[in-house]
Amino acid sequence: MTHPELDAWLKRAREFAEHALASEFARVAPTTGSLGDAMRYALFAPGKRLRPSLVLLVCEGLGGDAARAVRPAAAIEMLHTYSLVHDDLPCMDDDALRRGQPTCHVVFGEALALLAGDALLTAAFEVLAGTAPERAAAAGQAAKPEHAASPEQIASSVAVLARAAGAEGMVRGQVLDLSLEPGADVREVLAMHALKTGALIAAACELGALAACVRADERGRVREFGVELGKLFQAVDDVLDVVGAREELGKTPGKDAKLARATLVRAVGLDGARRVAAEAAEGAERAAKGLGWGASHPGVLLVEHLLTRTR
Repeated sequence: MTHPELDAWLKRAREFAEHALASEFARVAPTTGSLGDAMRYALFAPGKRLRPSLVLLVCEGLGGDAARAVRPAAAIEMLHTYSLVHDDLPCMDDDALRRGQPTCHVVFGEALALLAGDALLTAAFEVLAGTAPERAAAAGQAAKPEHAASPEQIASSVAVLARAAGAEGMVRGQVLDLSLEPGADVREVLAMHALKTGALIAAACELGALAACVRADERGRVREFGVELGKLFQAVDDVLDVVGAREELGKTPGKDAKLARATLVRAVGLDGARRVAAEAAEGAERAAKGLGWGASHPGVLLVEHLLTRTR
């Protein structure tokens, strides 16, 4: 699907995400050495930047200033990138291609890739908490008061991201992905998807709501939007793993079948997986409209974009 308004917004959101990553990574990254090189290689590979874009989308969609979304946007993409670096390791998915380039461990070796992922994970929380003045000064970065968040906002944001990424979120989802039998039923697969992929996408939306300083009840509606988006995104991912092209995906298709992983396509077939995606898209659109977003709002247009994506 192409839509001029959405195309313009996606371009702006990507530029925002790249700026956020460049400015915040400079505050926390090693200035020299192979560790910093590996972190940069993984982080600045040409990814979708969906999660930081969602932080911006929700923050602005609820009346917040984009400047307040910079740190949470950078933090969640750093954390997401760490998860990709670790997922690609030989002990996990053993993949050689990510974001259209050789995976981090292929270029830098397993040990350094593992440590680069660790460093990106911890950097995410340093960014979210606010960089120490001496680190900012060392990186040549002046303080930016428009990015400042209250201690309560910072604590809530850290909690949201930690829960989404940890033992009851993304990490647990990865454990399920590794341990589920190939013949797992649709209920088990969707539960795994909700943790492995959905938790971080929902967290991106919640971080945007926190940046916009909205009430707790409105954050609940935002989370509903994020949960449905996560379900939609992973359902389409499972379909693309079967029908997608390597050149367009920027990663290896057919990986789930090769590794005998439980997937939505294996559980309910291609048509069934597409139905799950369509139902999730309807749920996300309802949630978006519940936030007061009209048919031409980027949040509503993004749902259709994610449903029809080919990469």
